[in-house]
Amino acid sequence: MTASRTGDAADMAGATVLGRLTLPGRPERVREARDFVAKALGELHPSLDNAVLLTSELVTNAVMHSSSRRHGGIVSLVIMESAAGLRIEVADEGSALSTPVVRDEVYVSDGHGLFLVQTIADQWGYLRDDAGTTVWFWICAVPVGAGPAGPDPVCTRAVGANG
Repeated sequence: MTASRTGDAADMAGATVLGRLTLPGRPERVREARDFVAKALGELHPSLDNAVLLTSELVTNAVMHSSSRRHGGIVSLVIMESAAGLRIEVADEGSALSTPVVRDEVYVSDGHGLFLVQTIADQWGYLRDDAGTTVWFWICAVPVGAGPAGPDPVCTRAVGANG
């Protein structure tokens, strides 16, 4: 997997790749993805808890709803950071049956992972291509709208209009 299958690597110019991980597409490996993100970011990182939670949701979706869950399937994770924020991408082998969908129905017992991503991340998106699906999220270094000057223009520019 390249640093950014989503095609907007220019938006992450100057970013540092903190880590890459490829896992078998099995539910029992979600914990390994969480632990990897926690270790890559370090316990003092201001986005640690949100990054670990959202990564867990995306990897869980990948192993439950994509072809990566088949024997020999894989899920890949890339963690990138710039002065403007943190981007994490989770790539799977795609699915002919579904695309990432935010479900906000409060009375269902599951299916809230992307709702959490949409609610917590400053930006998120996905790309489907012949290789599979990559879902990513972005957490600004300084929350959008924080401070007296309103949204941080560096963070807003780094996210980009096309995600």
